[in-house]
Amino acid sequence: MTALSVSASGPAADAIATAVPQLVEAQFASKLFAKDPTLWGSAAESESSKRLSWVGLGRTSRPLVGEIAALRDDLVGKGLDHVVLCGMGGSSLAPEVICATEGKELVVLDSSDPDYVRAALQDKLDRTVVVVSSKSGSTVETDSQKRVYEGAFTDAGIDPTERIVIVTDPGSPLDKSAREAGYRVVNADPDVGGRYSALTAFGLVPSGLAGVDIEALLDDAESVADLLAADDDANPALRLSAAIGGTNPLRDKLAIVDDGSGIVGFADWAEQLIAESTGKGGTGILPVVVGDDQDPEVKWPAPDVTVVRLVSVDADDEPVSHDTDVVAVDPTRSEVAVSGSLGAQMLLWEVAVAAAGRLLGINPFDQPDVESAKAAARELLDKGMGAAAAPAATDGAVEIRIMGGDRDWLGGATTVAGALDALFAQLDPNQGYVAVMAYLDRLADAPLATARRAIALRTERPTTFGWGPRFLHSTGQFHKGGPAVGVYLQITTKPQEDLAIPGRDFTFGDFIAAQAGGDAAVLAAHGRPVLQLHLTEHDAGLAQLEKVLGVGGSGSSAGSGRGDA
Repeated sequence: MTALSVSASGPAADAIATAVPQLVEAQFASKLFAKDPTLWGSAAESESSKRLSWVGLGRTSRPLVGEIAALRDDLVGKGLDHVVLCGMGGSSLAPEVICATEGKELVVLDSSDPDYVRAALQDKLDRTVVVVSSKSGSTVETDSQKRVYEGAFTDAGIDPTERIVIVTDPGSPLDKSAREAGYRVVNADPDVGGRYSALTAFGLVPSGLAGVDIEALLDDAESVADLLAADDDANPALRLSAAIGGTNPLRDKLAIVDDGSGIVGFADWAEQLIAESTGKGGTGILPVVVGDDQDPEVKWPAPDVTVVRLVSVDADDEPVSHDTDVVAVDPTRSEVAVSGSLGAQMLLWEVAVAAAGRLLGINPFDQPDVESAKAAARELLDKGMGAAAAPAATDGAVEIRIMGGDRDWLGGATTVAGALDALFAQLDPNQGYVAVMAYLDRLADAPLATARRAIALRTERPTTFGWGPRFLHSTGQFHKGGPAVGVYLQITTKPQEDLAIPGRDFTFGDFIAAQAGGDAAVLAAHGRPVLQLHLTEHDAGLAQLEKVLGVGGSGSSAGSGRGDA
């Protein structure tokens, strides 16, 4: 059997001692694997009754193995070995992690940024097969990506139905239209929500087409199913759920650091699972994906932070931490170490987050505030507004915009540095967090992500960094549904070159501007302070912003009172 291990210290260990016996007494694990929809209360029963098939996917997804292998053989035989995935949220994050861990190439197109989309279109089109994944079949981002690939294939004299594979729920609008148009369609299990869909067709089709041994992945998950279904104090999923959702008082920031797990990008997948499942009703757990032990959330964790280390196992199946700068033993420091292989950990975390939902008293299977941001974006598109907020000031190649009606907190700042000072001054020093939301090209503009550490050092508060619109299907739910203690820095840009969407009366540039504007409007309506910095000239504005934020090392410790203890 594949080894799984969850160990804890400090308040996380105390939570395990207190909460796990309660979950065992309630027979939570066995009832979950029996698909009992009553585990989260009557208000959640309607939703949970159609969202629990993921517990058995290690077995029920087996028929996909042969189907995907045959499809891959056919495509590779035609010289199609460049796999592009068009999908958002759970439809893209799981296959991205699976393929990266297995060393298989997969291009994940989960953006509306026109420069990002164009770069994907121009890469190996003659060898490209596109997987279009949408559970609902109505995701506007994915539909737009499908349309632009259809146009590119047609312009190149290629039949799109020979190059595009559709993954969707049976009976969805996309299922019907794709079959009528002659596309190859693979249906996913409709009784699994998007963020729990790693081992459905959404995770397996793109991964299998890219060359991953998906049967081994399913074996991995199935080998731990009985362990995770056991009503036992040693159940690692119950232990993990208590460590992340049962601390008292609740430590609602979870700093996730990879400490030699061998699983590439796992924290990004876990981020969506945790944030979108728990961030609602004014509570929740905010995952903070950090780089290493030198990040302040790990080196100097605040009293509202639990550190989770993703570690490897040794020959005796014991967890091994590779941290060489271990902080002195501190009984107030809350820490968890988790080890296990990829398929096993995916099921582990899914069970743990579902159990954490019970501890938190919320429904882990809905995402009401993700839908509100989508609706706001659609409204802006319908009105032709885009990101229409008038700038409060302009500093070089950056416009300073305050989203929402209350501008008093800006205090008359007219520079980027001054505006950032004003935003960070709104932080609750004990419970607050900073969310950086960058609606840019996450590949070409990747160095900007290092601003996360610089801001965390400066504010001494947990800081998240999300690429828009990708994060809208992840931490975006927590931003609006979780505790009202965040401050939000939104970075938008004028694209290098816009890109039309065939059959639509808006462009990708219009769309991403509307997504940013809609999200900011919903945040502002919830009383959250949102600062938008809009780059009127992409390269010049980005260089200016990176200098102010201290990206690349300059000024990265400005404002921090921390030493090197």
